[in-house]
Amino acid sequence: MNIAVLISGGVDSAVVVHKLKEQGHDLHLFYIRIGLDTDEGDCSAEEDIEMCTLIARKYGCLFDVVSLHQEYWDNVMEYALNTVRQGLTPNPDIMCNKMIKFGYFEQRWGHEFDKTATGHYASTDVIGDITYLATAVDPVKDQTDFLARISYEQLCHLMFPLGNMPKAAVRETAIAARMPNAFRKDSQGICFLGKINYNDFIKRHLGIKKGAIIELETGRKIGEHNGFWFHTIGQRKGLGLSGGPWYVVKKNVHDNVIYVSNGYDTEKQYGNTLHLDEMHFISGNPWGEECNKTPITFKNRHAPEFQPGTLTRLNDKEYVIESQNRVQGIAPGQFAVIYDAKGHLCYGSGIITGQNVIL
Repeated sequence: MNIAVLISGGVDSAVVVHKLKEQGHDLHLFYIRIGLDTDEGDCSAEEDIEMCTLIARKYGCLFDVVSLHQEYWDNVMEYALNTVRQGLTPNPDIMCNKMIKFGYFEQRWGHEFDKTATGHYASTDVIGDITYLATAVDPVKDQTDFLARISYEQLCHLMFPLGNMPKAAVRETAIAARMPNAFRKDSQGICFLGKINYNDFIKRHLGIKKGAIIELETGRKIGEHNGFWFHTIGQRKGLGLSGGPWYVVKKNVHDNVIYVSNGYDTEKQYGNTLHLDEMHFISGNPWGEECNKTPITFKNRHAPEFQPGTLTRLNDKEYVIESQNRVQGIAPGQFAVIYDAKGHLCYGSGIITGQNVIL
């Protein structure tokens, strides 16, 4: 097959190239370049591109650097900023995959190839004649939650060659193949913005506005914050309060107030019910209108663990998850990702709504 491979300069996408070349495919490598929101140069991008060039040369592949800078800032980061302005918690990585990697890239370059391959830890399963997004064998590295808003058309054009490999095996493959990036550290942070300081980014765009930190149970002011947009429901670190732990449990956007509760086990930071809107099923709704307390597993944050619960349909876009276990930090604006009861098939996701953010 003629395959477009999205590479980042990291070890994961490099091993994708290695595996696909061993299988005899024709590869064209692409690096998506996104500049920073400042006038500073992006040194990490230059290092990444240099590493990608070495990988392309090693395997005799065509390699292109393509820019989706404006598309990224107009769509992904504008979405993030608008979400934060509303007092909600965004997930730029999910939107980046949907709109940039598998959106604009596919429209302009990827569609010319038989498939597009990435270094995501995920897989696909075909059941009957329907393709489903499925989890990777490595539960710690699984990234299906970051792919839970892609379309069925996007899914069917994708390949995830690392889905059947534990992370340790990926490193071992890179070392055995003597790849130049075999020992390179994994990138961390927001999609394409790995080394950027998130709070600095928010400050540049939304500024500072002092407000009160209030203990929810007593109504007592116990500190000040620099703007509700710096804080999310369930947050513990970065509050600057003594006598903790303190958790953010509620926000008043209109009055620029955040409410906190004290203690590791404070009931205020837990809940069992997640209300979802804008539900998206990647491969179609597996239950149709008969979704009533249907057993599922789900994630409301990126973590290896699946939470058991039930899913109930209210209407086409609104659903309710009843979690079997208490869930910490249910943050409106975040995505709840829906899996089958075995935690294998990823069906899609909905946006968490709730009453702990007052507009």
